[in-house]
Amino acid sequence: MALRSGRLAAYVALCLFSAAAGASFSGGTGVLSLLQPYDFLYYSGVRAYYGEEWGKAAELLEKSIGTRETLLRVRRQCHQDCAASGTDAFNKLESEEGNMWDLWALDWIQQRAECLRFCIGRFVSPTGQLPVSTDIEYEFDTRNPYNFLQVTFYKLEKLKKAASAAHTYFVANPSHLEMRNNIEKYRRMEGVTEEDFQDREAEKQRHWILYDAALQHEASSDWTQAAERWEACVSETLRQTEECRLQCEVAPQRLPEERGVDSVDGVFEKAAALSLSLLSCRQSCVTQVATRPGRISAQEDFLPTQLEHLHIAQFKAGDVRGALKTLGSFLLFYPSDKNSLDNLQLYQETLGGDVESHDTQPAQEIVTYISRSLQEKKLIYFGVENLGFSFTDPDLWTPEDVVPESIRDDWRAEKDKLNEKLNEKLKEGNQPEEVDDSGFFAGGPVPQMGVTIAMDDEALNGTNRVLLDGVMTEKECGRTLQLASVAASLGDGYRGRRSPHTPHETFEGLTVLRAAKLSQEGLVNQSDALLLHELGERVRALLHSYFRSPSELFVSFTHLVCRSAITGDQEGRLDLSHPIHVDNCLLEPETKQCWREPPAFIHRDLSAILYLNDDFDGGEFIFTKRDAKTVTARVKPGCGRLLGFSSGPVNPHGVTAVTKGRRCALALWFSKEKLYRDMEREEAEALWEADGHKVLKKVEEEKEGGATAGRNARSQAPREKSRGRSRVTEGKDEL
Repeated sequence: MALRSGRLAAYVALCLFSAAAGASFSGGTGVLSLLQPYDFLYYSGVRAYYGEEWGKAAELLEKSIGTRETLLRVRRQCHQDCAASGTDAFNKLESEEGNMWDLWALDWIQQRAECLRFCIGRFVSPTGQLPVSTDIEYEFDTRNPYNFLQVTFYKLEKLKKAASAAHTYFVANPSHLEMRNNIEKYRRMEGVTEEDFQDREAEKQRHWILYDAALQHEASSDWTQAAERWEACVSETLRQTEECRLQCEVAPQRLPEERGVDSVDGVFEKAAALSLSLLSCRQSCVTQVATRPGRISAQEDFLPTQLEHLHIAQFKAGDVRGALKTLGSFLLFYPSDKNSLDNLQLYQETLGGDVESHDTQPAQEIVTYISRSLQEKKLIYFGVENLGFSFTDPDLWTPEDVVPESIRDDWRAEKDKLNEKLNEKLKEGNQPEEVDDSGFFAGGPVPQMGVTIAMDDEALNGTNRVLLDGVMTEKECGRTLQLASVAASLGDGYRGRRSPHTPHETFEGLTVLRAAKLSQEGLVNQSDALLLHELGERVRALLHSYFRSPSELFVSFTHLVCRSAITGDQEGRLDLSHPIHVDNCLLEPETKQCWREPPAFIHRDLSAILYLNDDFDGGEFIFTKRDAKTVTARVKPGCGRLLGFSSGPVNPHGVTAVTKGRRCALALWFSKEKLYRDMEREEAEALWEADGHKVLKKVEEEKEGGATAGRNARSQAPREKSRGRSRVTEGKDEL
């Protein structure tokens, strides 16, 4: 059925308002039997967790996850059941005009809203229908309930469930090394099998599983399988987008802040604002579906990119008609793309006279997708132009004629800015030399007698890299190695077990605080524990000077690490002792991108490794390019040798396999922000000072400036950093 063009905008707005009205009421009786608020269940579960009520915590956390899933299903079912409500009134919209059109429209809205209100009210309590906070949404988006669950199940000795919860959390937080370590421990526990490591949220991310599988088939030139996976990925992406849009329609929506209950807007202005908010929510589904678990950045042009891959795979697999149909779908997004038009001509020439005799028109679901999206954008931009509504378009393909002329210049400027950023990302991997924006500048003085520069930026083929010799004496190396031998297996929980990075090595670690406590217990020499602390200050002073840091550096974490080759388990090794990574962002070797966002340790600014020995085979430190394959520099460890470098994406690095012996080193990280200083280090200092031992600290004259900088850092730290800090504890990340 086609509506008159003059009624189209009102029709779409009213359609959305009807969904909002239905989702905004509460109803139903017998509240105790209805779905309760899942945010309340989650908070209650977390409270029980911290009270060490493990059984209660497990029950409530599982119930919060299940309730949330059930709520989404109820909304989906009610949306489906109420789709036909008010059909008679809706059909009259075609022929009515003036006030009668308005009356029939309101009748249709009322009937649909009543249906949704009654349907949802039968299953969900009034409080369960209220919107949850953005903090709760963040908790579930990052799968943090599973973080609590894996500990809870471990305490309850339900190891299979603990392994599944740990794996589910780790999929969305792959740089959370503590969880990686836990998973390795579960693998070695009796009764836990590989089948127990199931991603409980896998169904929601099926499009990403298909996406990655398609890329793998492309890499091996298996074009038939690649085409099948890309086609399935497109279908699943469209399905996930529809699910997201449906939830926008049925879930309760808040009015924009400036249009809230205290505004001077009348009922029609508020209705318009609510309708625009719903439209904006539906548009944002593009971004939500294109964001991997654990990420805060979406992949640009997610659906068009899949179509581009698909038509190429189909052509190379010999399905030219399929390629032509898919390319037609892609051209709906970018009708003037030169490369695509060249491919179109190639496909048509390949088919010859068969073009007209076969179905090579664009896929209908893509036609519908674009038509609907453009109509929504027109309505939203009308609100931007006339009602002061704010909107960030999630698509790069939006045509210019959709945007009103009065705001087109601003829109062009914003789009050019986005395109410029995207082009910079695409070119990033091909640049011969990357710019380091860390604020460090190598080449400053080395303020310690006997310390020499063994390799600088040029010798290490990179930016903000340095290798210093003579930082420790042989005696100091021996004392620290002795400390490691006596205490490392008692240190941070590894207890000489297999490395979290490779099954061919064992791993031991010791922190400054643990060393201080062991010295109080008389298990290690206190002077050796104090030396471990002092080495951190020594390294900080050297690197602060050499890299000419314009601001203060704070020790963020210190970790004495030893890794040992397992005898008889080294033949044919191709793995690394520590895989290639970047210290303050999530490296994607395939795209050469590095995402500085949680769960990465985004506060790390400067990294260092102080080596203690060289009597082992392998274990070289390597720098690579962002592809994680091309080695740009190698460093062989030795007593008193210090390697320092900025922690960002210009310095991907790893450690080659330790094939014989035991490799020990002191890993340190530094931050410019006092907010992220190592609180355990300060606790160790307090322990020693209480015992009357003088502890070497930073120069006292820096205290006032450092305190000011700390206050500024705390007040200016972005929300994502504080969240990341609460999720990812410093520790068990070593080099």
